[in-house]
Amino acid sequence: MARRTTDRVIVTCALTGAQQGKEANPNLPEQPGEIVAQGLDAWRAGAAILHLHARDQHGRATSDVGVFRRIVEGLREAGCDAVLNLTTGGAVAGLPLEQRLRVVSELRPEIASFSVGGGCLLGRWDAGRENWRGDRFVPLFASYAELEATARLFLENGTRPELEIYHSGMLNNIRTLLARGALEQPLWVNFVTGIPGEVNRPTAKNLLYLAEGLPGEARFRWLVSAIGARNHFRTMALAAVMGGHVRVGLEDNVWIGRGELASGNGQIVAKAVGILRQLGIEPASPGEARDLLELAPRK
Repeated sequence: MARRTTDRVIVTCALTGAQQGKEANPNLPEQPGEIVAQGLDAWRAGAAILHLHARDQHGRATSDVGVFRRIVEGLREAGCDAVLNLTTGGAVAGLPLEQRLRVVSELRPEIASFSVGGGCLLGRWDAGRENWRGDRFVPLFASYAELEATARLFLENGTRPELEIYHSGMLNNIRTLLARGALEQPLWVNFVTGIPGEVNRPTAKNLLYLAEGLPGEARFRWLVSAIGARNHFRTMALAAVMGGHVRVGLEDNVWIGRGELASGNGQIVAKAVGILRQLGIEPASPGEARDLLELAPRK
């Protein structure tokens, strides 16, 4: 398993996501101004990377590049130097792939998310109601040719993909793309855990298996996203002591504690940073994160 060469851990804050909205937590940011304000709070609290989704005026997920641009410009104009990670996700919300990829070709962010698989079956059996809840298949890529073309789009635009791994079979796709010369190193790999369905469970055994399953010939760094209040902070701490990096934020968890909704992303990042410091680990600054990920300077 890859070990950190520094005692700094990169904290990513995922601000809003593509699914739940203010019905889950009224403090979840939806409009550009809200996202910018909470992004600044998260950055000031210690997040080196901000993971950004966009919403339309009704709070629904959108791939509108103009909305993303407003968020990016708002953060930069406020002096925020965090690494910005724009999503190419939104398949779960039904957004077409071609539209989702426009943020890479038009905005050329330092990082963008890239789910490297065919898709995932999601859902769980509700024994009390005796039915399936959230039962659906979320398609990602229809072919390896499409997967490779997307990887090369990232290369052409100088954007580092955050490789989203929902289950262990996706590790094979990283190897395939690496062999094709379609990925730049160091790889930046996100183990997504805790979603009911065909998705990694947030256990130490699984994280060890996933991290050791990354291509041994490659240089890489990894982080963990743990979905849901039960998993969120304990899995974050586990990843940090195992040599990984961490992601927190309202996209993944709307609670700050048992029965208490978070007041915003800044509060969640502050709690995460406090946990790291109790473990003797300091959060990386944006500059340190760029060095760790070897991100090319932007003009």
